[in-house]
Amino acid sequence: MPVPSDPRVLIDYRTADDAGVFALEGSREALVQTVDFFTPIVDDPFAYGRIAGANALSDVYAMGGRPITALAIAAFPVRDFDTAVIREIFAGGLSALQEAGVALLGGHTVQDAEVKFGYAVTGLVNRDAVWSNAGALPGDVLVLTKPLGTGIIATAGKFERATPEALAAAVGSMRTLNRDAAEALHASGGVHGCTDVTGFGLLGHGCEMAAASGVTLAIDPHRLPLLPGVLDLALANRPGGAANNHAHFGGRVLLQDVSEELASVLVDPQTSGGLLVAMAPQHFQAAVVEARARGVELHVIGVVRARRPAEDSPGDAGGPLVEVVPGLPLPS
Repeated sequence: MPVPSDPRVLIDYRTADDAGVFALEGSREALVQTVDFFTPIVDDPFAYGRIAGANALSDVYAMGGRPITALAIAAFPVRDFDTAVIREIFAGGLSALQEAGVALLGGHTVQDAEVKFGYAVTGLVNRDAVWSNAGALPGDVLVLTKPLGTGIIATAGKFERATPEALAAAVGSMRTLNRDAAEALHASGGVHGCTDVTGFGLLGHGCEMAAASGVTLAIDPHRLPLLPGVLDLALANRPGGAANNHAHFGGRVLLQDVSEELASVLVDPQTSGGLLVAMAPQHFQAAVVEARARGVELHVIGVVRARRPAEDSPGDAGGPLVEVVPGLPLPS
């Protein structure tokens, strides 16, 4: 594709960021724009709509922005599909928008054999306070705001292999907005880079952050927050996207002493996952206090390192983008 050169575009697709950022003339604010929709991940139509809404809003929070408006995007079968189900899906999505203070302006619906639902979301952000996945600095701590494992548990749920407790925990996590976590991080300061963990899994989105920032992310697998029961389900319930994530990103990842179960969680595609944040370590404790005041737990999972050269090419800074190493010295 031709590379655009519009000076009003502050962030576009070239860094694989979560949303685009467009400068408003005569203002220090900029527009944040994103779109996200997907097929049902749970059976309950209200919960599906709610999760789709939270997932779409998350991209704006990951840029440091405040979502303000949304347009619905939906596809439904034209025959033999209960309109009550459609109402519940839209109602679930609207509940997420209303909690976030976002105005639903309208949308577009098409006929399709498979149900799809989501939103195009617009937000605002101060130009001087944009969070990008390209801002991580050596010495930063890596913080994750939600537990991992939604893809594995949702897959297990389709075959009735997940416990009610595991399903409830996964759905609860996916329904939860990233708003409170983002507000806590704004209040504490010190954020250098941010992305949300969704379809590419922790390793995939970690690789994108590392590549965009020119650094390596070092992650301690034993510090990862996990949904209950996910390790017991991991090997027998791998989503199809996990294999794609491993194939695409695995060549730039170094795993040391990581079990097969935990390795599966690392590439598990997440829906409405948490924020992955690179922040100055001196701001972390303040962020913890701010987050807990809002009912959110922050989990330190690693550190940011300078990119080291590849072992087979000493002059090439092409070493691993992500290293998963047990026993990293990390703040509690």
